[in-house]
Amino acid sequence: MNVALDTNVLAYAAGVNGTAKKEEALELIQGLAGEMLVVPVQALGELFNVLVRKAGWTRAEAVGAVLRWSEAGATVETTPSVLFRALELSSRHQFGVWDAVIASAAAEAGCRLLLSEDLQDGFVWRGVIIANPFIPAKHPLLRTILENAGPH
Repeated sequence: MNVALDTNVLAYAAGVNGTAKKEEALELIQGLAGEMLVVPVQALGELFNVLVRKAGWTRAEAVGAVLRWSEAGATVETTPSVLFRALELSSRHQFGVWDAVIASAAAEAGCRLLLSEDLQDGFVWRGVIIANPFIPAKHPLLRTILENAGPH
């Protein structure tokens, strides 16, 4: 099963919001190691900006992080098809266009879950369920995946 990661999960794993959030994000990602991780290219671009602008990383450090994440799972490009479907999602459901691009890319990659703290938890679009992995009451599908992964 494919699972996509939103920018905030990647940023937290890089330590942007402190050690506790970093540990939680890394534990989550390690729990998904057996799953097919998908990282939308849009999320990688946003991660670069967060690391440079918010976290104060150098551009070279941010590029290194983006390259490492691009190798952690499959990447999905922002193709014209992804963009046009994102515009539809944005128009019909009032998503921000760049959030919609990430959701559309996740759908294009055949993901069942898009893990995001910022998007509408439980929203389903084109077979993709948006799930906030940082809340105690995790989505049942995410909970099942993490329980089946066991300790690493």
